[in-house]
Amino acid sequence: MLLLALDTATPAVTVALHDGESVVAESTQVDARRHGELLLPAVDRVLREAGTKLDAVTGIVVGVGPGPYTGLRVGIVTAATFAATLSVPVHGLCTLDGIAYAAGQQGLTGEFVVATDARRKEVYWARYADARTRITEPAVDRPAELTERLAGLTAVGAGAVLYRDAFSDVREELPQHQSAAALAALAAEKLRTGGEFLPDQPLYLRRPDAQVPANYKVVTPQ
Repeated sequence: MLLLALDTATPAVTVALHDGESVVAESTQVDARRHGELLLPAVDRVLREAGTKLDAVTGIVVGVGPGPYTGLRVGIVTAATFAATLSVPVHGLCTLDGIAYAAGQQGLTGEFVVATDARRKEVYWARYADARTRITEPAVDRPAELTERLAGLTAVGAGAVLYRDAFSDVREELPQHQSAAALAALAAEKLRTGGEFLPDQPLYLRRPDAQVPANYKVVTPQ
């Protein structure tokens, strides 16, 4: 097994190789505006560090969000292209699940919430029974709307840090953005145990910022 994992649903452009037992190489750069520019060089860098080539990869793991439209589609399209070119499967995972798993790797136990920045003064979030068990569907809401619902829960992720007044126990020292290393480790575990994956389709949870105006008038010849 050699999994290539990548995620661009958060400001982190993150890539990792996992051999089924441990991470072989990884790269993470935090830059919310350069996903398309940074992703392929990161893949190349990780492959070089591991001393292998792309055709050795046996599966692609991709974070499918939720995340902002532009950044998210970069990772998913790249993953789908690699999978088609190599004739290998692509395994989709919720980005929030990767952050939760990484928090668990750093010792977080019990019930908690993961929240990432959704922009527009909102957060993407989900609630977890533990680092491997999500108990709500991913959602997008204004932080103030979550305060009562999530009272008393530990919170991790950049969204919780950004809107710390809306959350009870913000753990800033735990992962704030996605880590492809954690995502790959979660995928390897699911492959060993027969766990389920998501399709490689983006979890946008809301309409993109760019939309056709409601009263748009066609002026080209019919």
